[in-house]
Amino acid sequence: MQAQNKICQNCTKDFTIEPDDFGFYEKIKVPPPTFCPECRLQRRMTWRNERILYRSNCNLCGKSTLTTFNPKYKIYCHSCWWSDKWDPKDYGRDYDFSKPFFEQYKNFLSQTPLCGLFNINQINSEYCNYTYESKNCHLNFASDMNEDTGYLYHSIENRNSYDMLGSRKNENCYELMDCEGCYGSNNLTFCDGCIDSKYCYDCNNCSNCLGCYGLRNAKYYIFNEKFTQEEYKEKINTLNLNTKSGSNLLKENFNQLIIKYPRKFITSKHITDCTGDYLKNAQNCKICFDIEGPAKDLKYSTYGVTKIENIQDAYGFGVNVEDCYDVLGAGDNVQEIMFSCYTFSGSFDCSYSCFSNSSSKLFGCISVKNGKYMILNKQYTKEEYENLVPKIIKHMSDMPYIDEKGRIYKYGEFFPTELSPFCYNETIAEEYFPLTKDEAIKQGYKWKDKEDRNYNIDIYNKDIPDNIADITDDIINKVIECAHKGECNQQCTEAFKIIPEELQFYRRMNLPIPRLCPNCRHYERLSQRNPLKLWHRQCMCDKTTHNHEGKCPNEFETSYAPERPEIVYCEKCYQQEVY
Repeated sequence: MQAQNKICQNCTKDFTIEPDDFGFYEKIKVPPPTFCPECRLQRRMTWRNERILYRSNCNLCGKSTLTTFNPKYKIYCHSCWWSDKWDPKDYGRDYDFSKPFFEQYKNFLSQTPLCGLFNINQINSEYCNYTYESKNCHLNFASDMNEDTGYLYHSIENRNSYDMLGSRKNENCYELMDCEGCYGSNNLTFCDGCIDSKYCYDCNNCSNCLGCYGLRNAKYYIFNEKFTQEEYKEKINTLNLNTKSGSNLLKENFNQLIIKYPRKFITSKHITDCTGDYLKNAQNCKICFDIEGPAKDLKYSTYGVTKIENIQDAYGFGVNVEDCYDVLGAGDNVQEIMFSCYTFSGSFDCSYSCFSNSSSKLFGCISVKNGKYMILNKQYTKEEYENLVPKIIKHMSDMPYIDEKGRIYKYGEFFPTELSPFCYNETIAEEYFPLTKDEAIKQGYKWKDKEDRNYNIDIYNKDIPDNIADITDDIINKVIECAHKGECNQQCTEAFKIIPEELQFYRRMNLPIPRLCPNCRHYERLSQRNPLKLWHRQCMCDKTTHNHEGKCPNEFETSYAPERPEIVYCEKCYQQEVY
């Protein structure tokens, strides 16, 4: 089948369905999408609230619990939801062929118990969400197997570290972005195997380096200039990096330095026949981002972990995941999941289902554990299930759901955003596709108005001591004013606290305490990353020493937009620039 151009029914822009896309849709027996890839991603993201936490009471045991859901929903604490104290089948219902499927599901979602937080196998890590095997962690989100850490995002297997994004296997580190295997370092970006280094970009296997770019196996460098060990230590001592003013000055100088150096068009490693960014160990992955790998045959997918194959249109999927389409949050060892949210471990052949675990042959179910042959949580025989599901699929197309903006949802579309239990600015959609309140409402999204927090501020931002040495123990658990004061569009909490373990970390690392709340710090890091989008560009290198005459002819797909100030090189030209 030849490529076809379509008009997205959401943004009304043209998009192309490629021949291999049609092959995939035919294989899994679904119609082609009517939303473009970017709008499909945004729609999935409106179903994922990671950082906005509510305090509620469990509707089963009555104990106080944290939840990402508005308390108007039926919320169970983590222990109760995973227990055998209740039966999801008790909420089962017959399918009603007089109403659109999604209209029935909206009512079903409001009445069926939901798990307050997705914080699996945690130890002393109550304030974490979308995490697995966290120990002594605080406000980590979408991060797994970390210990003694705080404020991590998309980060795995780190120890004694704070404020990181997309980083793995680091220890005693602070403010790292997309780094791996570093120790005793802070403010690094795209660095691997670095020790006792600060404010570096794309440095590998370096130690005692500061303000450097593109170094390999280097030691005692400052702003890419070589020093002796003694000279290096003397220079470091004059920079006052234990103060906020000294750190800010160094950061400003470093940012002015690295903008002069070229950037590689892609930050991925060990990839074959891929497009996208932030990919590792990937093969034939197209328009994908944040994939750890090994991964094979993915498209339009973001934030996958390892051993993943043959997946399209997915966000947030774990280990050993195969043959899935249009899913949000797939756990470990799952296959053939379609149009579903938060399918936990060991599930197979589930469609339009949310919060299911170790189940198979589910359609339109919620919070089912160890279930099989169920529709809207009602139990059927194998024969009944296989007879009824095709009728429901046909009914979804014959009687589609039409939202308030006139968008039509038949079988083959993910859940409408109208059904999401979250407001737009509570979800990660606001992080990657930011909108104002007016823009969100115009596009048909719900919006959460700012709450009057009325905090009793103990320490105003201007009164925070500049030097970590001047911070006393009585700062613990005091209410500190965020420098943004809630005036930004970054889910600002307006104030924050320092926990004891965090203060010990800053002292040990000789770092000034932050001036922004954790959410604002997260947004600041995220803003330094490229968007989940690609542009076709040509290498900007014009150096005759790089084995080409005039401007380099190489072209590529990159997440650097053409209007940005960075100098973007192809891989071959970039490699001739690093040291």
